[in-house]
Amino acid sequence: MLFGRLITALFTPFTEENEIDWPCLEANIERLIEDGNDSIVVSGTTGESPTLTLSEKLELYRFAKEKANGRIKVIAGTGSNNTVQSLELTKKAEEIGVDGVMLVAPYYNKPSQEGLYQHFKMIAESTSLPVMLYNVPGRTSVNMTAETMARLAQLDNVVAIKEASGDLNQIGRLIAAVPDDVAVYSGDDGLTLPILSIGGAGVVSVASHLVSREMKEMMDAFFSGDVKKAQNLHIRLLPVFHGVFLTTSPAPLKYAMSQKGWSKPYVRLPIVELSEEEKRKTDAWLKEL
Repeated sequence: MLFGRLITALFTPFTEENEIDWPCLEANIERLIEDGNDSIVVSGTTGESPTLTLSEKLELYRFAKEKANGRIKVIAGTGSNNTVQSLELTKKAEEIGVDGVMLVAPYYNKPSQEGLYQHFKMIAESTSLPVMLYNVPGRTSVNMTAETMARLAQLDNVVAIKEASGDLNQIGRLIAAVPDDVAVYSGDDGLTLPILSIGGAGVVSVASHLVSREMKEMMDAFFSGDVKKAQNLHIRLLPVFHGVFLTTSPAPLKYAMSQKGWSKPYVRLPIVELSEEEKRKTDAWLKEL
């Protein structure tokens, strides 16, 4: 697997002035490396990519690649609902030297399955970088079918798929249909173990900002045959998996990280910080970590 098992969908920390907090980002990249992550996705959903400018995205790619320094793979989120813009951003990411790109399904446009195929095909064929497809119908309003994803997996540089449909039946059909060298990742922390059990490769995680070591331990236990240990860890981590999506991500994650002293809770509009009630609920599960 090119990108490994544990991939963190990296957050973008902000200052009170709404600028990127570069020292905080560097410290958290270091921590994620120390905690056993194999890759990070920069400027994805958790990174608040819709509110990042083009120049900020490019600087994030450069910064992450420099700080990773070959110790961890850097995957650039270059997806968009504008095919040409996504293609151009992918080319810029390749020039910077990232290790791969993640392409989310086009949102708002509501393309057909053929439109989805042609969108991803055009972008993938424009780059030599390894490509991870990202299916997240809850955010995009369009579901890529297993058949469409399997068709795209025939392209030479489509090496991975992040599946966040929540549909285990679809994910099972997808895993059965793609070549063995195409890795299917859980895009939902709470479904990581179930997806591993039907042939998944790992997870692109939000909760790993908080519990990387435990998630790595869970996956290592599963792949070594200790399914009971993996189940126990999965059950213990469920409050975290649910908690980081208490309300719109990444607001719960950022608050939790602020309570651990790892960041500040600042988000960019239209996302807002947690209410007092949401903070109390988050504090409750944080105490159990």
